[in-house]
Amino acid sequence: MKRRQASTLFLKAVLLLIGGVALAICIFALPEIAAMDARQHPETAYLQVPFLLAAYLFFMPFFIALYQTFRLLHSIDRGKAFSDVAVRALKTIKYCALTMITFIVLGELATIALIRGEDITHIITIGVLITFGSSVIALFAGLLQKLLAENELIV
Repeated sequence: MKRRQASTLFLKAVLLLIGGVALAICIFALPEIAAMDARQHPETAYLQVPFLLAAYLFFMPFFIALYQTFRLLHSIDRGKAFSDVAVRALKTIKYCALTMITFIVLGELATIALIRGEDITHIITIGVLITFGSSVIALFAGLLQKLLAENELIV
């Protein structure tokens, strides 16, 4: 029992660290990036606010998924890994990952359409990597969701 709680405690600490870094990016880095781009490209400075809105909209499912993962770990701590709460948390995590993939693909398409004459390979590469990671998370959460739902019927 203590070993399981130590493992979930470590995972909860990692989740808090990831959430703290993501929150710091939202609060400090994103506004600075938007302001710097507006200074470098005054002709597209009007896109600063839509960029920030899109970035914050992108981070919403990320934070929701982190919270649901925290809830899932809490359920595991309480010995209710095969409960309906765990299945719903995994379902929400899956949908959040799919939502993030959709946002990334739309953002990539907008980047390709709006940015002309500049090297955007780094933007595309980061988008592909995040899409791949989100796809793995969505697939894994979906598989675990099905497994727990089937086990809930058996147990």
